[in-house]
Amino acid sequence: MSETQYHHHGRFPVSGGVLPDAITAYRTYGDPKNPCIVFPTCYGGRLDSQDYMVGEDKVLSTKKYYVVTLALFSNGESSSPSNTPAPYNGPYFPAVSYEDNIRAQYAVLQKLGVKTVFAVVGFSMGGQQAYYWPVIYPDYVERYVAICGSARTSPHNQCFLEGPKAALVASKDFDGGHYKTQPEIGKRAFGRVYSAWAYGQTWFRQHGHLHDGKYPDLESFLREDWEGGFLGWDANDLLTLLHTWQTGDVSRVRDGGDLAQCLRGIKAKGLIMPSKTDLYFPPEDSVDEVSNLQNTARLVVIDTVWGHMAGGGANAADDKFIADEITKFFEE
Repeated sequence: MSETQYHHHGRFPVSGGVLPDAITAYRTYGDPKNPCIVFPTCYGGRLDSQDYMVGEDKVLSTKKYYVVTLALFSNGESSSPSNTPAPYNGPYFPAVSYEDNIRAQYAVLQKLGVKTVFAVVGFSMGGQQAYYWPVIYPDYVERYVAICGSARTSPHNQCFLEGPKAALVASKDFDGGHYKTQPEIGKRAFGRVYSAWAYGQTWFRQHGHLHDGKYPDLESFLREDWEGGFLGWDANDLLTLLHTWQTGDVSRVRDGGDLAQCLRGIKAKGLIMPSKTDLYFPPEDSVDEVSNLQNTARLVVIDTVWGHMAGGGANAADDKFIADEITKFFEE
């Protein structure tokens, strides 16, 4: 297990203002002399949640690669509403973009002496960051793997996110973000609204929510997995991170919002892996994006009933399929 380290950026401008002492939390694995793989966190992810892909005998092999995992701003480890002192604490924390995160992550890699990134690998919000890297630093990144992510957050994806967001901010204990104790009612509602979107409909029809007998019924699954899963999070952290996700669009970095033109300019090799049953990063979006990548990227659809969760270490069969495809891609 690698220890979490913290890089202090000092005064750091972000899309919604400035952080007087921005901090990026990260971990490193393996020999720095080996090719570097960047593996950023996703929504609801912390650094210890990256272990499903990182290890001596895993796809991001610490014997072959120097793996750097990096925490998004507002995940509770890097600078977040919950850990930033006044006057930028809680609801006063500024909005943060993906571009802000990538600039901060690049600064960490510079401190570590990384000259070139062999690959950026990411799931969900991590997959969106994987798209950003070769746009912002085109001569620094050789390849990228976007698992269940997209180069632009679609209007439908944005709309989905408004559901759990509304449930949280409308709760009687949220108090406009000025709560004195964590708004448990709001976070429980947030989890319940989110839950149906994470998996495909067939997964529920096949009783996947029972997890092979772990849960006796749907209510237990919702209470433990989805209410319980968010109770350990700060509510303002959840909302700031959600805003980063909602506003994702690599073409805002360059090309004035012309996504097709932006994608055509990517030089790095790409592996795009959507889930067949993902309800908010559907494979159709990936087909459109790959069509503009000028034959620099390959599309591989994960044939699964697990929906979005297929890409995040949720089951052994999808994990193996993803690992095998990434391994082939790295050897090309």
